[in-house]
Amino acid sequence: MTKKSQFETIEPVGARVLVLKDEPKRQTKGGIALPDVAEIPTITGRIVTISRQVEHDEDMPLRQYDKIIFHPKNAIPVDFEPDNQLYVVPVEDVVAVFRKKPAGEEP
Repeated sequence: MTKKSQFETIEPVGARVLVLKDEPKRQTKGGIALPDVAEIPTITGRIVTISRQVEHDEDMPLRQYDKIIFHPKNAIPVDFEPDNQLYVVPVEDVVAVFRKKPAGEEP
């Protein structure tokens, strides 16, 4: 009999976010396949959950489902779901947020 996890959700505490890391790139934009050894390290992901501290901080531009670039050094892997690459990332390690330009705004 397999022991089933009793946890259903995970919520980061303090100034942290839970990030689903993007899959590593295996091919360049030009279509060149990369061997596993030459793999480009992926440090992008999508925020799954934000802590209450981050949610209530108006100076923090992070929101749930934002696509971000983060520094992986202090990211803590979470063994919550076997097929997902979840990481708890301190907000100071989030270095950029991808934003779409609002419609009608000039370049």
